[in-house]
This record gives sequence, C-alpha cells and structure tokens, in this order.
Amino acid sequence: MTKGPVRLDVAVSYAVPRAGVPAAQSFRKWVAAALAGRIREADLAIRIVDAPEGQALNRHYRGKDYATNVLSFPAEMPEGLPKGIKFPLLGDLVICAPVVAREAAEQGKPLAAHYAHLTVHGTLHLLGWDHEDDKEAEAMEQLEREILAGLGLPDPYAAERGD
Repeated sequence: MTKGPVRLDVAVSYAVPRAGVPAAQSFRKWVAAALAGRIREADLAIRIVDAPEGQALNRHYRGKDYATNVLSFPAEMPEGLPKGIKFPLLGDLVICAPVVAREAAEQGKPLAAHYAHLTVHGTLHLLGWDHEDDKEAEAMEQLEREILAGLGLPDPYAAERGD
C-alpha cells in the first residue's frame, strides 16, 4: 500500500451529448478513490461513447458484438525500460453512456452511482484485478464495495443478493 495523495492525470472525452453524463471532475474523484493506497501516480483516459462505438470496440477487442458498459485497456509498457522504472500510464477506459443509463434504470440505481461503480470497476481492471473465477470475482466485488462506501455510495451488488 502506498501512502499519500495520488498524482493523477485523467483525461475525459465525451463522444455523446453531456446531458445526464457526469462531469470530468466526478470521474477523476472516482478514479482517485479506486487508486488511493494502491498506486502513487497514474495517467489514464476515459472516453464516454454511444452504443455504435461501444459495440464496435467490444466486437474488435473482445469478439463480442454488442455494446457493453465499460471496457478497460491497460497500457502496454514499452520494451527496454530499466528494471524498477514504472511508467505512470495506466491505460484507457471506455464507458458506453446508453448502456450505463439502461442498466441503472433496469436495476433501480441512481445513474451517478452506476457511473461511479463502473469507473471504479474499470480502474481496478487497469490495476490488474479480474473476475474470471468466483474467488477473483468475490475479492474484486468486495474491494469495489469498500471503495464506493468510502465515497458514500451504496453497495452496487446488493440487489443481486436480494439485500
């Protein structure tokens, strides 16, 4: 665990109308919460997209022909960096606004809370967290709950468990 504030550079771009989509400041706050105590500095980009772009990216990179809520693209470090040198580049997140809005409505969640959850979830993927098996999924979900609780947000998985 690292101590102290995170030096963070988060570039947020909007490829959709801004109505209903959180401000860049909110995305930065959510990323900072996900990184706190885990990394000292990070540069990442977040792009908010529409369904056709989200579907095209998901099809190209994951072979799945539908728009998904969040895609994480960890940075690939250049070969030949001296041992121990770490690039602050963390990677990119792509968040599909219409999918997030639809899911929030279907799940009865506040839209901003769902954006926060998906931003935290995607950021943890950039750090190497995954949910390929039940044990990994449980650990990642618990960490997401803790981070979101620290932001004053509810457990995003409560409805799935019937809480």
